Amino acid sequence: MTIAIGSDHAGFEYKEALKKWLETNGYSLKDFGTHSAEAADYADFAHPVAEAVENKTCDFGLLVCGSANGVAITANKHQGIRAAICWAEELAALARQHNDANVVCIPARFVSMDTAEKITGTFLTTAFEGGRHARRVGKISC
Repeated sequence: MTIAIGSDHAGFEYKEALKKWLETNGYSLKDFGTHSAEAADYADFAHPVAEAVENKTCDFGLLVCGSANGVAITANKHQGIRAAICWAEELAALARQHNDANVVCIPARFVSMDTAEKITGTFLTTAFEGGRHARRVGKISC
């Protein structure tokens, strides 16, 4: 499984740590930046992550910024993307089970690194339930 990953400056430290965690757990990565803690615009990284998931060159996306709002808003502009802001494992599970989310957005300023790892692991290992949820997901795109 290949994960597209990106962050702005506020999420850089978490992105780098999550890259190591993902690689240790057997995932392949495509890092779309940023590559330092210098100020950066979240859209410059969220769009390429979303495009990689949308065109299926990556299986899932992981975006990190201070609040996760900017990256989620940006990623969700793409028709094939369902980006979910998750600050707890339970939200990551529900985003996958009920919404078939394909990009997880983590708010680095509001969760611990341990929680970020748990969110990521839960998101990547939880299956979409389909059924009544598939009908609802089918109504999302404009």
